[in-house]
Amino acid sequence: MNATSSTPPTVREEFASRARRDEAAEFVASFRTLYPFEPNFLDVGDEQFMHYVDEGSPTAAPVLCLHGNPTWSFYFRGLISGLSTHYRVVAPDHMGCGISDKPQDYNYTLEQHSLNIERLVLELDLKNITLVLHDWGGAIGMGFARRHPERIARIVVMNTAAFCSTSIPLRISVCRWPIVGPLAVRGFGAFSLAALSMATERPENITDEVRRGYLAPYGDWHNRVATMAFVRDIPLAPSHPSFDELAATDGALREFKDTPMCIIWGDRDWCFTPEFREEWERRFEGARVHTVPDAGHWILEDEGPKVLRWISRFLQDTPESGE
Repeated sequence: MNATSSTPPTVREEFASRARRDEAAEFVASFRTLYPFEPNFLDVGDEQFMHYVDEGSPTAAPVLCLHGNPTWSFYFRGLISGLSTHYRVVAPDHMGCGISDKPQDYNYTLEQHSLNIERLVLELDLKNITLVLHDWGGAIGMGFARRHPERIARIVVMNTAAFCSTSIPLRISVCRWPIVGPLAVRGFGAFSLAALSMATERPENITDEVRRGYLAPYGDWHNRVATMAFVRDIPLAPSHPSFDELAATDGALREFKDTPMCIIWGDRDWCFTPEFREEWERRFEGARVHTVPDAGHWILEDEGPKVLRWISRFLQDTPESGE
């Protein structure tokens, strides 16, 4: 389903979008059975295009799925297929990720990613949104939410954070080191390759087709630009350029204390450990909580059908305002 805009596209925009759709169809050919969705593209400025999936009825309640690093909308493929029969599911690829453009001199910061989501939501005029947030999607999505709280109806968080922390695993910290980090992350693709085993507790679920889907967007130095940028953009101290953005989002979380929330967590996650889940629970005492003791960071790969059932039930039990 293609997004509709309040203003008709120019000839250049329509040509570029059509060309990008053709490229996207060719790109996903080797894993199309897992990812059969129509590509859509939004011009985010300077003739740069952000890819997004938009499935389901355009009049249905929107579910906005935001991924992290080093995944892309492919991570949400099961939710997209399962929820789009009753909801409008929108899942963008952040700039530099998935099928989106990967400019080398782009401002890959937390604030910019949130502003891109704002641009997409306003372009599609999404209201009464259910946010589904994973990994970096938490900080990005809640950064958008604090700018437009009136558009948020429900929130689902999965192994993510949107608050300040000084905790960073050594294996990620190493990727931030000069020379070593770029060589490993951009040169050898170590971040994406390692995630295929380190982010899941069910390696048997990572079939060859799934593996192709995750690695396809990040095949060389050029295409791993955002993977490296995300690692560098983790704000651990006030001196970091993205710290103020995250701190503002952290402070705004209290505004959503009465918003229905569902917390779904793989407790074997070595990055977003159970301590992060407990922080969400502390701040949102009324949240519905589901934990999987033997699931990892990629909980949708470890327990996808179970997570789909939990989210479906949450959506049914907490109707959006106006329903």
